[in-house]
Amino acid sequence: MYLKDIKLSNFKSYGEVEISFSHNINCLVGNNGVGKTNLLDAIYYLSFTKSYFNSLDNQNIKYNEPFFAVHGNYVFLDVDTPQQVSCIQKRGQSKQVKYNKKLYSKISDHIGKIPLVMISPYDQDLIQGGSEVRRKFLDGVISQTDNLYLEELLQYQKALEQRNKLLKKFYEDRYFDEAMLQLWDEQLVRLGMPIYEKRTLFLEKFIPIFNKYYTMISAVEEPVSIDYESQLHNEIFIDLLRNSWTKDAYTQYTTVGVHKDDLIFKLGEELFPIKKFGSQGQQKTFVLALKLAQFEYIAASRNLKPILLLDDVFDKLDILRVKQLINLVGSDRFGQVFLTDTQQGRVEAIFEESLIEHKIFSVERGEVIVQE
Repeated sequence: MYLKDIKLSNFKSYGEVEISFSHNINCLVGNNGVGKTNLLDAIYYLSFTKSYFNSLDNQNIKYNEPFFAVHGNYVFLDVDTPQQVSCIQKRGQSKQVKYNKKLYSKISDHIGKIPLVMISPYDQDLIQGGSEVRRKFLDGVISQTDNLYLEELLQYQKALEQRNKLLKKFYEDRYFDEAMLQLWDEQLVRLGMPIYEKRTLFLEKFIPIFNKYYTMISAVEEPVSIDYESQLHNEIFIDLLRNSWTKDAYTQYTTVGVHKDDLIFKLGEELFPIKKFGSQGQQKTFVLALKLAQFEYIAASRNLKPILLLDDVFDKLDILRVKQLINLVGSDRFGQVFLTDTQQGRVEAIFEESLIEHKIFSVERGEVIVQE
């Protein structure tokens, strides 16, 4: 599978743009702030129906314009004609997502059809950010391979919101109804246990892949680990909820459950937390290994290579590491790749020594020009 072409209308910094891509590597070069990342974000939209950077769809409409539209045509090996995906957002209206011009009734049904992995400087939040960022990563990988998992997550979140509303009402009205709370406890257990079990099974398969990529990128034998931290490891979920009634009534929210899970990243012989003890280079290598492992896991699970977006990943990497990364993602192991860089000379020098099929695009404000 690969993205054959894209058409943007009023998306972020772009007016009207149409671009045809290489099925292998596509390099977007230009100064900072000219729209390279915006183009990657448009491609991300076609897979996830939302921005990687800004969750408010209206804010992705070009200034003073009434709407944005992103259309992409994808080529699949087992389908004769290109498949079109469209995302359209009009100011003050609901977002429309279409597949071959047919409107989805539930946008979540699209997730997983066009698998994609994004690697960005913002991924540093996986290490430096809170547990919510790591859960989002965990859930994002599983959701691209298991549509039922996404639905379970959405239903769990709805039940969690209802339980929290009930706790707040108890606090405000100065009363406590055990029977009502127990009903929502049972819902959280019913919806939460499959989430916990799928996360556990996923990490058993994912961690060895991650270890392989960390060693491959770092080129050193350095112990690393990913620990799955969950309150459900040692206690029965329903007991956790009931034992937290007093605390939850005071705090007005649910303090236990799979929504509190976390991933703990460690490295070194003593396996210290990388957040506190890892260098910038080690942390960047860790994140790259996480994302490349995500790619391989999805590709193996779906028998379909995701599109790979690399946004400004060459920063703080020496030229040898850059060449290693390009040779890796340009190999048969990967599919279509999009990358951004501010240094055109560096990109050209890398591909002068390589037979990898590619296209280089010069990006200037509102324009994308292919270099012949």
